[in-house]
Amino acid sequence: MIYLDLLIGFFKVGCFSFGGAYGAIPLIRDIVLAYGWLTDEELTYMIAVSESTPGSIMVNIATYVGSAKAGLPGSLLATFAVVLPAFLIILLLTAVLKKTMNNKYVQALLDGLKPCIIGIILAVGIYMVIEHCAANGAADIRALLISAILGALMLLLPKLTGKKLSPIMLILISAVMGAVVYSI
Repeated sequence: MIYLDLLIGFFKVGCFSFGGAYGAIPLIRDIVLAYGWLTDEELTYMIAVSESTPGSIMVNIATYVGSAKAGLPGSLLATFAVVLPAFLIILLLTAVLKKTMNNKYVQALLDGLKPCIIGIILAVGIYMVIEHCAANGAADIRALLISAILGALMLLLPKLTGKKLSPIMLILISAVMGAVVYSI
């Protein structure tokens, strides 16, 4: 039964995750919690690990959950289930999009999806900061400090230097800051 649950659960994630991995986090969260595969705290840690390892967050989480719940066959099945919809959709879109890319309605649809995805990603980010900086009803000053510094870097660095902070550098800076702040 676990194999069928993994297949269905992660196939849903693959089918309905628009906007990339960050846009998929709310859906991954709902499905993983609904099936009871991870707790909210475990999922947050897994998201952090998935962000700092190569590959898609969806694939990394699917592989981890599948492995934790059903060993190697479970990890292969969950990974297959999460990537299958994207693979099939890309095959279909490649054929169709060549003919319809210049259509004004298609362009309007794609332009309309952008703000939706930005809103989803922003909402998840704000939720995660609030949820984990105020865990157990008490403010985690160290987490708030790290979040504030990273937010300031993201906002101020482009204005001061004219260059954006790369995601790789952001991950490295946050890892170093976390190690330093939480070891004190």
